[in-house]
Amino acid sequence: MQNVAVTPSSADRVANGDGIPGDEQAENKEDDQAGVVKFGWVKGVLVRCMLNIWGVMLFIRLSWIVGEAGIGLGVLIILLSTMVTSITGLSTSAIATNGFVRGGGAYYLISRSLGPEFGGSIGLIFAFANAVAVAMYVVGFAETVVDLLKESDSMMVDPTNDIRIIGSITVVILLGISVAGMEWEAKAQVILLVILLIAIANFFIGTVIPSNNEKKSRGFFNYQASIFAENFGPRFTKGEGFFSVFAIFFPAATGILAGANISGDLEDPQDAIPRGTMLAIFITTVAYLAVAICVGACVVRDATGNMNDTIISGMNCNGSAACGLGYDFSRCRHEPCQYGLMNNFQVMSMVSGFGPLITAGIFSATLSSALASLVSAPKVFQALCKDNIYKALQFFAKGYGKNNEPLRGYILTFLIAMAFILIAELNTIAPIISNFFLASYALINFSCFHASYAKSPGWRPAYGIYNMWVSLFGAVLCCAVMFVINWWAAVITYVIEFFLYVYVTYKKPDVNWGSSTQALSYVSALDNALELTTVEDHVKNFRPQCIVLTGGPMTRPALLDITHAFTKNSGLCICCEVFVGPRKLCVKEMNGGMAKKQAWLIKNKIKAFYAAVAADCFRDGVRSLLQASGLGRMKPNTLVIGYKKNWRKAPLTEIENYVGIIHDAFDFEIGVVIVRISQGFDISQVLQVQEELERLEQERLALEATIKDNECEEESGGIRGLFKKAGKLNITKTTPKKDGSINTIQSMHVGEFNQKLVEASTQFKKKQEKGTIDVWWLFDDGGLTLLIPYILTLRKKWKDCKLRIYVGGKINRIEEEKIAMASLLSKFRIKFADIHIIGDINIKPNKESWKVFEEMIEPYRLHESCKDLTTAEKLKRETPWKITDAELEAVKEKSYRQVRLNELLQEHSRAANLIVLSLPVARKGSISDLLYMAWLEILTKNLPPVLLVRGNHKNVLTFYS
Repeated sequence: MQNVAVTPSSADRVANGDGIPGDEQAENKEDDQAGVVKFGWVKGVLVRCMLNIWGVMLFIRLSWIVGEAGIGLGVLIILLSTMVTSITGLSTSAIATNGFVRGGGAYYLISRSLGPEFGGSIGLIFAFANAVAVAMYVVGFAETVVDLLKESDSMMVDPTNDIRIIGSITVVILLGISVAGMEWEAKAQVILLVILLIAIANFFIGTVIPSNNEKKSRGFFNYQASIFAENFGPRFTKGEGFFSVFAIFFPAATGILAGANISGDLEDPQDAIPRGTMLAIFITTVAYLAVAICVGACVVRDATGNMNDTIISGMNCNGSAACGLGYDFSRCRHEPCQYGLMNNFQVMSMVSGFGPLITAGIFSATLSSALASLVSAPKVFQALCKDNIYKALQFFAKGYGKNNEPLRGYILTFLIAMAFILIAELNTIAPIISNFFLASYALINFSCFHASYAKSPGWRPAYGIYNMWVSLFGAVLCCAVMFVINWWAAVITYVIEFFLYVYVTYKKPDVNWGSSTQALSYVSALDNALELTTVEDHVKNFRPQCIVLTGGPMTRPALLDITHAFTKNSGLCICCEVFVGPRKLCVKEMNGGMAKKQAWLIKNKIKAFYAAVAADCFRDGVRSLLQASGLGRMKPNTLVIGYKKNWRKAPLTEIENYVGIIHDAFDFEIGVVIVRISQGFDISQVLQVQEELERLEQERLALEATIKDNECEEESGGIRGLFKKAGKLNITKTTPKKDGSINTIQSMHVGEFNQKLVEASTQFKKKQEKGTIDVWWLFDDGGLTLLIPYILTLRKKWKDCKLRIYVGGKINRIEEEKIAMASLLSKFRIKFADIHIIGDINIKPNKESWKVFEEMIEPYRLHESCKDLTTAEKLKRETPWKITDAELEAVKEKSYRQVRLNELLQEHSRAANLIVLSLPVARKGSISDLLYMAWLEILTKNLPPVLLVRGNHKNVLTFYS
């Protein structure tokens, strides 16, 4: 017996229903091979997040933020930024621990939670944002190098071109490190982190080293309570405020997804992402707070840099901290100064124990962030392309090497970064990039909220430290921060995201990830269905809700199309099929075709459900469907069936079942619609022929490919070609025979191919030509006979067809009845083109028409009146289904009426696009099934498409608003 090992990741995949099809399965096999580099939570997440969060802001902008906002509001700004990132971190952790996480980071988390529409839109802009972020960080590095070149008077060309040259060289080196493999990139990140930590430690050491006169003149006096007190409150300069300063700082807090973005390269993403991300946020926040408080307690806001600006004895300090410490910087109130928190971006270099280490820290911060973004962008983009949401981007899905490196993605990211580096002006694009990241954070928070709100049993995150309402608050906060940072960039972000969302929604990618959107759709549908049950039905809200006996929906498309025409977007439509035969075989066949047939409906954009039952006989199956179909108020009220065109050749049991179904529908208070078209509905034989031809065509193509391969092998020559020759000859000998058989089969089936039937099956898909829908409203059935054609005229395909109404009346009162009918229809608010009152509807038909009817029923008559009583009784017992003379005489007037109606229909409606006609009803037990079928036959013979309609005598039309 073979041992089976169950790993946590495989268990998660099973538990979450996340199968491993095709390429992903192969990818996972590769991952199991030795030599694949996988990172733990420290190297893979913690280091990356810390490096990405700590940026140049820490070294060259944090001191200015403290100067503007003061220590109090500065700390508040840091904490507010941390609140956004912490909530996002908690949401990320919850999603990441709710099942196995593959590569793709933020894109994977959002797409698997909210579905491909949100995931596809945010994935593309998130990958692009990371690619442009590479350029931003590299330009930041290049600007620092150029400043050093200026100081040493070693400029190459000019500042702008020097930035381009240095930036281009830098990004090429970073690309080389990335392409060399994740292991080299990880080693480089560790080295950069060490440099960064040394630089930060260097700053704190510098704050306790006693200041000299030069540093004092520049505003640094070590820790002083007076400086802390003076700097605690805000002192915003012109044009600045709390939110503008917050907008400048916030990008320094981003970067929390750096670890999640390489989720495919982590040993255990479910453990590494929560632990590494949350610890990185904590450590970096503590560092930001410590630097802000220390620099605010050591350095004054304004300083001249002149060592001679000491106080004169007897001078009034007016509470100035610098004055109390022996320096007079009062002239900074009237003229600009170069030093102090407000004026000098290099305060940390001045305060530190060794200035060049801060420069090294700036280099480390910029390069590490650039490297992280250069790795993140291709990884996220590759995951997006693998899912094939954007067909044109499939080229970038391919990975190389044991780590499945996205080399094509690296090249694309490199080209995007180079393009923006050459622009060298990133001040405009920077706010948009920040907003792209914030949009991702907002969607991650919303994903966590949405998954919790949907109450799906599949939402079981192992990381329990989260709250759905806190996640929602985080999503709203991210959206608010987007507008605080830059309102027009936020608008651009929303417009791009909306455009991509609409595009993906329109394309409808063929994926099923069990998203919370699906779960919430189910919950909403269930709640709405339950809500409907509390409301009583009202005539104003009546709509045809149909059971259509199509069998397989693809076998009777015309029947489905005409029904769909008056139920689409307004009523329920259920395509039903009854499997008759041995229960075990029927159930197996039924279950095997369910998904395929529902998929056919979706593919053909038919808004209908498919339902099937297995039964001992057809009538029992339909009876079950009539009783059990639907849910709550969404239950069928109309049965739609095709006319049984072959009733004269069909077995008696089929006719009995057919007529019995109509009686059953009326018993269950369900209306009936029988549809007749000249060619009939069933195209199952045509479909079988098409499937056979497709199969033979595939065989032919496969055979040709085999022959071609053998020919190529022979042409390759040498001993191998000689050995292959015999095999090739055998194949070519059999080829003519095979081709001949294909041609024979094709020619045989072409004769059977009923082109007229195929055309008839699509007649209701087409836009109907300008014409009329003739409504013969002969019985008051509650108004269904009027409502269905009225709904049809509202449809795009039928809008050129006008309603003509035909009703019976008295010859001597035609005008009065016409006016009365027009008034009635106006009250019902049903538009019509014309009204015809038929006064001669009850006269006898002509002899020729009656003769046709008599010839039709002749084979089914008993003729008991011509036989003796004993023989007649015997015949009745042996053939109870036959039409007796007594029955025929009893309903002679009704038979006359059906024949006469056909004459009137031929006279008035022969050119109509569609005829809607009141269905005659046969009283159960008093009229034989064959006579009833003969009525339907003679009534609808030689006419355009006919709908025989009979409501359940419940009103479906009302005068009142």
